[in-house]
Amino acid sequence: MTVSMPVLVGLVATALIFDFLNGLHDSANSIATVVATRVLRPFTAVLWASFFNSSRSPCSGCHVAATMGSGVVDASIVDPAVVFGALTGAIVWNLVTWWLGIPSSSSHALVGGLIGAGMAKAGPSAVVWHGVSIIGSAIVISPLIGFVLAMLLVLATSWLAIRATPFAVDRRFRVLQFVSSSLLSLAHGGNDAQKTMGIITVLLYSQGLLTGGFHVPLWVVLSCQSAMALGTLSGGCGSCGRSGPASHI
Repeated sequence: MTVSMPVLVGLVATALIFDFLNGLHDSANSIATVVATRVLRPFTAVLWASFFNSSRSPCSGCHVAATMGSGVVDASIVDPAVVFGALTGAIVWNLVTWWLGIPSSSSHALVGGLIGAGMAKAGPSAVVWHGVSIIGSAIVISPLIGFVLAMLLVLATSWLAIRATPFAVDRRFRVLQFVSSSLLSLAHGGNDAQKTMGIITVLLYSQGLLTGGFHVPLWVVLSCQSAMALGTLSGGCGSCGRSGPASHI
């Protein structure tokens, strides 16, 4: 299914809109700790998070994008209609949950949209069940790993600071908050943006604009990271002003 260039540009723009909404949807996660501890003012924290959202090196690998492009549904059945269906479903879900303040995952919304669109076109055989099972198991395993690591980190931190004064601990931890916040924003931008990179790349392959082994063009990497950063900036600014649905995040 070959489409005209204006339609293709529109689909890429739709993917970037999803990426923007992903950043907006998750902006509070990136700034919550530094704002709650009053290390940074809300607007400054948003700028900090947005910067690191877009700071991932284009040369650091696109394994997540490759999984989205070929590890969820069979790449051979992906066409503009499947891409549009997946993106529309994910965008609507993000907007509804953002408006209602319901915690949800933009990444899994996109995975679900892709599975649904692929099955609508070619049935269950279109789904790469091995890849989906890995994604599904990560939903259960990753929070458990995070819980265990967090408990170990709290224990280690408590022992390291046991003889320090509250003032010294507060001063030291304020500096470390910058590190933790930047790493979280860097991981968010580096991983979540790759989902959209995979969708755009597989769309370009379906139109014959890319050939050879799966690879993500540099312009796709930069545009997705920029859209994510702008979304984080927009969502965070809405939260800071306590106006509109963004304050519910």
